[in-house]
Amino acid sequence: MELPELSTRRNSLLLCAVLLSFAPFSATQALTPAEVKEPQMRALQEKYFQQLQTIGSEVQAHIFPYPFYFSRMLDLELSQQERADQRSLRFDNYGGMTVVELTGNYFASYSSDLMDKSHRALRTFQDVLLPIAEIAMPELKDNPDVEGFAMEISHHVRGKAMGMSMERPENLVLVLSKDAAFRLVNAKNENDRQAAILDGRFFINGEPFILYLSDRSAQEAARVQELNPAPAAAVQGSGQKSKPTGAAAAPRPLSRMAPPEPPPAPPHDTSPDSLTKIQASYQKMIDVVVKEVDSQAHFVSYAPPSVVAFRKGAYLEFSVNTTLPASAAGSRYKMAALAFDDHIAHILRPVMAYFKGDLDFDGIAFSTTIHQGDKSASTQGNEAVEFFFPTTALRCYEAYECTGQQLIDEGSVLINGERVSLDLQIAETGAR
Repeated sequence: MELPELSTRRNSLLLCAVLLSFAPFSATQALTPAEVKEPQMRALQEKYFQQLQTIGSEVQAHIFPYPFYFSRMLDLELSQQERADQRSLRFDNYGGMTVVELTGNYFASYSSDLMDKSHRALRTFQDVLLPIAEIAMPELKDNPDVEGFAMEISHHVRGKAMGMSMERPENLVLVLSKDAAFRLVNAKNENDRQAAILDGRFFINGEPFILYLSDRSAQEAARVQELNPAPAAAVQGSGQKSKPTGAAAAPRPLSRMAPPEPPPAPPHDTSPDSLTKIQASYQKMIDVVVKEVDSQAHFVSYAPPSVVAFRKGAYLEFSVNTTLPASAAGSRYKMAALAFDDHIAHILRPVMAYFKGDLDFDGIAFSTTIHQGDKSASTQGNEAVEFFFPTTALRCYEAYECTGQQLIDEGSVLINGERVSLDLQIAETGAR
């Protein structure tokens, strides 16, 4: 007959064994695969569970200004959060894009009297969303099944209602494609970070919101908008609204912003005499641009800027040289996309800063010859790309109201003299 103490000890050992068998799934911030209902996402959750676990551990080890918790439920009080399920990392699908997604509660409480919605969103972006992206994206960069990254974070806002002090939650959602997320975490300056965010989706309490990374950017955008009001279609996006998420729900799938639709305007006279007159009227300003922006633009000295006719419009065209790393091999479409993202996009706003108000031409063009590394001395094999951008689309981009892809969609791209369609994300990833 078995002694009672031995039976108790055996039962204890069995219990320990059972608990240990679940340890790989419980000691993490990721959902177990069985909790992911959609079969394809569940398979990815199981395949990359260890990777999600690594990301969760690194995020948890990060020191935030205020406590941050992964959470299945948003808008919890701190005392509730400490007892709640602290797992949320998972694979999900947004409008056909496979993303790694997380939800969490950030226990910062902002005063509505001292900080408006824009500054609250910026603070949580800088303190939480950006550090998490910087931790996660290096882990996900080589994952072929990840197409994007999504975060939904709740913080708190203090204020008064009917004379009574109150505190309410405020939920932020940021969804980025994999390319935009990498550009965000690897950005060298504020303009690059701003462009990456505009290529994604940002929501506050379920409503679309433009997140500006500084007061300067917001003021410049407002000033440009006041001087050159963008068409409603250009700034309203797709018109689709994301409804506030439930306590345990994920953000709703988001669709790509609609490209700007500027109103038709009578074309400028493109006769040779008219183009010469337009050139003469802007020559002093053109000379200033060439002198002051050359360090960024790399203008071609033997091909000075000129006003040219293109598709029944008059365009001020600048000739530049673009140098890409020797490792940037690929199709002509990939080279054109890299030329835009790594070079042309960086000089659009500096150039547009010199051309305000109504202009006597229809847009600005950039003609570039792409060189690769040590091949720059030879023109053999180099691609010639021309970007023609209408003024209205440039104003929209300058004000951070439109993305680089929207700008390209509204303009025209020629590679070696042939007009092409250029999708930056597809071209740069080499997808077909």
